[in-house]
Amino acid sequence: MQFFLTWLVAAGAVLLTAWLVPGLTITGPVAALIAAAVFGLVNAIVKPVLILFTLPLTILTLGLFLLAINAIAFGLVGYLTPGFTVGGFFPALFGSIVLSLLSGLLDRLVFGRSVEEI
Repeated sequence: MQFFLTWLVAAGAVLLTAWLVPGLTITGPVAALIAAAVFGLVNAIVKPVLILFTLPLTILTLGLFLLAINAIAFGLVGYLTPGFTVGGFFPALFGSIVLSLLSGLLDRLVFGRSVEEI
């Protein structure tokens, strides 16, 4: 049950992010649910591989390149999800930052827990 509630919270965060960030468009709640599932898969499979391959660049930039990796992962989700469009690198960058903040806030409001407790 908690899995589905977490999925709904993530979909709500995707909807809010698309509403707040110019350059992101989403067709509706079904696309948000699909995007939330694809985000989970991309964050679990693709993102660790990207981090591993770009580790020297990440160390050289003192971790700032992780923002670019997040934007690339966000853009990949936009490419893989029907009904969810990312309009370029900067909407992906700002979208990844806003989505991170919103999902943390919504998780805190719904479940009453912080990121450290997860």
